[in-house]
Amino acid sequence: MGWLGEIAPHYVWLALGLFLAAAEILVPGFFLMWLAGAAILTGLVAWSLPIGVPLQIIVFAVSAFIAVFAGRRLIKDHPVHEADPKMNRRGLRMAGETAVVVEALEGGSGRVRHGDSEWLARGADLPVGTRVRITGSDGSVLLVEPLG
Repeated sequence: MGWLGEIAPHYVWLALGLFLAAAEILVPGFFLMWLAGAAILTGLVAWSLPIGVPLQIIVFAVSAFIAVFAGRRLIKDHPVHEADPKMNRRGLRMAGETAVVVEALEGGSGRVRHGDSEWLARGADLPVGTRVRITGSDGSVLLVEPLG
């Protein structure tokens, strides 16, 4: 078996826990951290108590099951809210501001100028030069309505 047989199982569990914790940073979501905690707990139990590998696997499975469901419950009861829901959504940030139609809105679509940019726009049919209020966005298309 070579050098692998010389490694104590608790070191393997602790290394697996650290690997999973590091992987949590790279993988979006809150899943691997619960498994990392279960692996680290199993490593600590295996280090402090003389239990065999089959029992260590059972300890890991039970603690992983409990950790995942407790974590899901925790996230459900205390959801993470965005500090700014409009961050990186420029179209939503412009809601309420005014723009000028630069390509007539015909058949519900055209172009408007807001600041130094032109945007595709959707709204009621309007001629060039009409001032409009931006009411929202649908992707990169601004939703507009005539002022007053």
